[in-house]
Amino acid sequence: MTAPSREHLQERFRYWCGKLRLTPGWDARLEWVDDPSWRKTGDVKIDCDDRKAILMLNAANPKQENLEEVIVHELMHLKLYPLDQMTESLIISNFEERSPARSFAYRQFFEALEITVEELAKCFLLEFGEDKELSFGRCAGMKSFGELFEGLGNLE
Repeated sequence: MTAPSREHLQERFRYWCGKLRLTPGWDARLEWVDDPSWRKTGDVKIDCDDRKAILMLNAANPKQENLEEVIVHELMHLKLYPLDQMTESLIISNFEERSPARSFAYRQFFEALEITVEELAKCFLLEFGEDKELSFGRCAGMKSFGELFEGLGNLE
């Protein structure tokens, strides 16, 4: 299967901005990162004060096969950004800087945020997406369950 063109992904970006009711409230644009050393497949920059956002997609070496899925994922971060900022403010105001408790709270929050964003992205993609095939690109480079426990031996 051939990769979708930049023009087609721009159209899908506009579609998803509308479907998620981000526009006209936000000024959002899609940009391409052509740097082969950039390790992410997608990311988003958000300026809440000016209600502007830039979604960046990796054009050089994306790790995911379905870039529409990446678009939806990154736009979900924009949709959930007020909740993200409120939770981060609560962590900052309630835990001492560099404390283990603050590190733990941050780690738990960001893991939960990523899982939630990904689940919402999958739901919307499967319901409203053009390319409903989920990406498994990140899984390809991961160790299998058995590989994670090699060498541990009998735990009893």
